[in-house]
Amino acid sequence: MRKLLNQAAFSIHPPAIEEWKESGGRIVGYTCSFMPLEIMDAAGILPVRLRGVGTEGMGIGDTYFGPFICRFPKALLQNVGQGRYRFLDGAVISTGCDALRRMDDCWRKAGEDIPGIVPSFFHYFDVPQKVEAHARQWFSGQIRKLIRAVEEHFGVRVSDEALKEAIRMRNRIRVLLWKLEGLRRRPGSEVSGAEAFGAVIAGAVLPPELFEQELAAWIAELEEGAQQESRPRPRILVGGSVSDDLELINLLEQAGARVVAENLCFGVRHAEDRVALEGDPVDNLTARYLSESVCPRMFGNYKTRFKLLREKARDAGADAVILENVRFCDLHASENGLLEHDFEKMGIPCMRLEREYGPLSEGGRLNMRITAFLENLQWRKGVRRAS
Repeated sequence: MRKLLNQAAFSIHPPAIEEWKESGGRIVGYTCSFMPLEIMDAAGILPVRLRGVGTEGMGIGDTYFGPFICRFPKALLQNVGQGRYRFLDGAVISTGCDALRRMDDCWRKAGEDIPGIVPSFFHYFDVPQKVEAHARQWFSGQIRKLIRAVEEHFGVRVSDEALKEAIRMRNRIRVLLWKLEGLRRRPGSEVSGAEAFGAVIAGAVLPPELFEQELAAWIAELEEGAQQESRPRPRILVGGSVSDDLELINLLEQAGARVVAENLCFGVRHAEDRVALEGDPVDNLTARYLSESVCPRMFGNYKTRFKLLREKARDAGADAVILENVRFCDLHASENGLLEHDFEKMGIPCMRLEREYGPLSEGGRLNMRITAFLENLQWRKGVRRAS
C-alpha cells in the first residue's frame, strides 16, 4: 500500500489532514456511514470520519457513557476528551445506533467539564430505520436541513451543481474501491486483506481528490504487477460491526488465512452503489444513502443483507465467513446469529466472534479461536475431498 494511504489508515490526524488545515481548509467530523459526504465536499469542507484508534484508556468514555455499552463510541469520546480532535471545525452526529446517538448528549456534557472540545458547529443528523416512502421523505428533509445548517454556519452556498460535481467525484472513488475489491480476489493477488481494508479506512479521512489520485495510482501499479500463485490459503469473508483498525484482519492473515472480502461498517460494502446524476441531487443522495443500506439498524431488510453477503462470498470464492461484533453491539450480535445459521445451512462454514474494541482488545483469545476455526475448516475441506 502506498505511504500516504498507510499513514491515514493508522492515524486519526495524518499529515494530509494537517496540511489541509494549515492551508485554511475546514474540517467536519462525522460518526456514521449514513452521512452524505457529498454535502461537505460541495461546501469545500473536508469530511473526516471519527475513529477510536489510539486510545490508551477509557476513563473519559466510561465516565459519560457508563459500563455496559459498545466501546467504539466510548473510544471516540475518549479521543475527543483527550483533545485529539481539537482540529475539527464541526461535527455531525448520526443515529447509526443508540450508542452513537448518545454521542450527541455525552459529547456536549463532557464539553461542560473539559473546555474547548465541542466544536462551534455541532449538528444532529437523524436517520430513519425504514426505507418506505415516508421515511425517504423524512431523510430528504434531514439532508436539506443539514445543507442549510452548513450554509448558515460556514457562510457558503451548496448549489445543486456543486452537489452533482461532488457526486461525480465520490462515484469515481466508489468505482476505484470496487476495482480494488476485484484485484484482491484474484488468485495470487499481491493485495493483502489488511492493505485493502487500510485503503478503505484512509478514504474515510483523506481529502477525496487526494484519495482518488493515490488510490488510482496504487491500482495502476497492482494491475501492472505480475501475479504469482502462492500457497493455497483459506479464503475468508469478514463481516460485522464497526471496525476502524486492522487488528482482526491482521490476526486472520497471520494465522494463515487470506481475507478476500469484507462487509464491515468502514468497509467497501457500499462501493458498488453509485449516486444517480439525473434529477434532484438531494433525492438521489436520499436514495443511495438510505434505500441501499445494508446496516442491521434498518428494519425488515434481513433477506436483502443476507443475499448481499451470500453473493459477496460466492463472487470472492470465499471458503468461509467470519462475523465479528464489538461487545454490547446488540444490532450485529443479534443478526450475526441469524447469518451464521443461514450460512451453515447452505454448507458455508461460519464463525461468530465477539470482541472488545480499543485498549482492551483480546488478541490472544481471538487468535486461539481463529486458529481452531481455520484448522477445522481445513479438516472439513479434506473430508469433502475424501468423500
